[in-house]
Amino acid sequence: MTAQRASDLSKVPAVTLAFWIVKILATTLGETGGDSVTMTWLGETTAKANPNGYLIGTAIFAAALILFVILQIAAKKFHPLLYWATIVASTTAGTTLADFATRSIGIGYIGGSLLLFALVLASLAIWYRSEGTVSVQTVNTPRIEWFYWITITFSQTLGTALGDWVAAPPGDVPPGMDFGYEVGALIFGGGLAVIAILYFRTRISHVLLFWAAFILTRPLGATLGDLLDKPVAKGGLNISRPAASAILAVIIVALIWMVPQRASRHPDGATA
Repeated sequence: MTAQRASDLSKVPAVTLAFWIVKILATTLGETGGDSVTMTWLGETTAKANPNGYLIGTAIFAAALILFVILQIAAKKFHPLLYWATIVASTTAGTTLADFATRSIGIGYIGGSLLLFALVLASLAIWYRSEGTVSVQTVNTPRIEWFYWITITFSQTLGTALGDWVAAPPGDVPPGMDFGYEVGALIFGGGLAVIAILYFRTRISHVLLFWAAFILTRPLGATLGDLLDKPVAKGGLNISRPAASAILAVIIVALIWMVPQRASRHPDGATA
């Protein structure tokens, strides 16, 4: 057998169990990392809050995201660390952007979730209209990579708003559904389990199920991140946000190192 050509490979990792584990950890890091900047550093939720904390945080992480996306697109092949750094950048940007939309702008969790869900659908629709597919296995050209990362950023932002809406108590601003962080994590984790069953037991489009699962990992990460760093009085474990972020980052890097990841195979790429 000959080596597979670079043009036959996607610029994203193969979707395996390791992929989903790292993705959930990355979304959790996005929650704690984003909150470390806007809530801990800029004090958005404290008595001496910076009035533009969420906007400043969004600008910081959006700049990092754009840089990583440019590096990702410029790369000639799949690089695990670069890919996951870009994912973390998208999920931290999604965290601060969702908080800015739902809290600073004031459209609330319902308004923010509906708006972002519409943006995810619009991004997928434009991508499909342009390429005829939204399969991640086709992500190996700059144009498709831009579609991919734009869709991912919208989905990460949607997941933050959705996770906060389900878990937050009615007394919060904006008010939530009061399921709590543990139950919220179980709800979204259960949703992922249902999607896994549908994947293996039905003929529902695997592309559709992938995007459904991808979106659900973000609110799961949001609730897990809040469970780690929120005060005990609000149902959290009161772990320092920067400390939780550092621990999650170390675990992610260790997993990437211990469980080698391969590029997803392009569906049109032939192997000898």
